Amino acid sequence: MYMTRKHLPRRTFLRSAAAAVSLPLLDAMIPAGTALAQTAAKSPPRLGFFYVPHGAVMSNWTPDKVGSDFDLKSLLAPFEKYQSHMTVVSNLENKRAYGPVHAITPGTWLTGAAPRVSHEPYGGITIDQVAARYIGQDTPLPSIEVATETSGAAGSCDRAYGCSYAGTISFRTPSTPLPMENNPRKLFQALFGVGDNAAERERIGKQTASILDLMIEETAELNRQLGAADRVVLGDYLETVREVERRVQKTAEHDLSHMALPDAPQGMPGDFDSHLKLQLDMILLAYQGNITRIANMMLAAEVSNQTYNHVGVSDAFHPLSHHQNDANKIARLLRIQEYHSRVMADFIDKLAALPDGDNGSMLDNAMILYGSNMSNSNAHDHWPLPSLIIGRAGGNIKGNQHIMTAERTPVANLMMTILDRLNVPIEDMGDATGLIAEV
Repeated sequence: MYMTRKHLPRRTFLRSAAAAVSLPLLDAMIPAGTALAQTAAKSPPRLGFFYVPHGAVMSNWTPDKVGSDFDLKSLLAPFEKYQSHMTVVSNLENKRAYGPVHAITPGTWLTGAAPRVSHEPYGGITIDQVAARYIGQDTPLPSIEVATETSGAAGSCDRAYGCSYAGTISFRTPSTPLPMENNPRKLFQALFGVGDNAAERERIGKQTASILDLMIEETAELNRQLGAADRVVLGDYLETVREVERRVQKTAEHDLSHMALPDAPQGMPGDFDSHLKLQLDMILLAYQGNITRIANMMLAAEVSNQTYNHVGVSDAFHPLSHHQNDANKIARLLRIQEYHSRVMADFIDKLAALPDGDNGSMLDNAMILYGSNMSNSNAHDHWPLPSLIIGRAGGNIKGNQHIMTAERTPVANLMMTILDRLNVPIEDMGDATGLIAEV
């Protein structure tokens, strides 16, 4: 059983917890009693979901050839050196994303479930959080959620569905969207502890345990004063506190001496390019330190008005995506999308350079999904979706494949297949009709 926000008593406890262990740990809580990951003989997988808004110019994404050794169009060309690790899946559709255009597009990408018409969020559990129950419990953070912008323009909300689905791609439960952290300083402190440098983090870390102990003592005393209904609510909260303790202990046990951690970033970088690359670098640090095995990232906000002057595009991203089939606008939109692919390729370069025990590189053991829940941004359609998997998941993915599925295959089929390749048991998801055997 989980508490909703309105059931949480004693907000002072939450504030104390945030000061002690940082709020992202609380937001990413996993149910008590969830099955832990089975011990594997090889390195654990790193799983990543990297979302770009406003679709893709599909004529510059989809390879002409089906099968292996396929051609690479301009949006996939930056990944050329990793073609043996690439799996392009075409013809996927997300019927659950049709509706109020951008307002439900990000939040339905990883679920295949239709959101409920309500300002209170209720959709589906995203596959990153399903995986977190099995491969995320042995790390301090089961997953991290990262962004570059807080949210897009007003069009990312809807009068019927509200704003819950537009600002995140991750739902821990059907009613619990996970916030995406766009501030590099806050992200760094969530990963490595509060403090600007190693000495400060160690000092504050020692104080954290005593604060948690105090919380347990005070809540135990309070429990003796409550009625039966309130004790149930408090019991749920105490389970949450114990989960935080577990994660704090995991963090304390972590040996990061092999990593040269930088000091915490001072704030938001002054330009978008630096900001995006810094966020990706911190995901790499989190992977490398085994702080988390699952990362979610929105490279830009849905309905983003970000400009890309650093690649020669002064237009705001979202208005440009409504190109009305104007060749000049499409060319500028392509420049933005090609930039995103180059930045992701740089991230893959760094992932490939990280050794992963005796099992090759971290890329060999990773499974990174890069794509969007929209296709043609001018039409606001959700078929065919741009979907690229990079990584071999420890040999569980073949690689060097362009798979053309049956027309309008549910994208939830790909999500179920990703979980299957991670040996995460799941019987159904959203509108899925089965696995994609070729992956």
